[in-house]
Amino acid sequence: MDAKEIKPLIEAGFDAAIVRVESDDNTHFAALVVAEEFDGKRLIARHQMIYKALGALVGNEIHALSITALTPEEWRQQSGET
Repeated sequence: MDAKEIKPLIEAGFDAAIVRVESDDNTHFAALVVAEEFDGKRLIARHQMIYKALGALVGNEIHALSITALTPEEWRQQSGET
């Protein structure tokens, strides 16, 4: 499994998310997900939403997943946009 296969799986779990997935070894992945659905949700709930989109792949084909889950407003603040 590679990052290009994971990206659309995450995107399918959200209405209009920005999703970036990277991996150096196709086993350990880093995902950035920016979605309106995260608004008002705690970090653990955001991660659970992403895990739900990936289903049984987490812990199997996806050995490790580092997640950055932000609302669009949080993303704008981090990227320095106003």
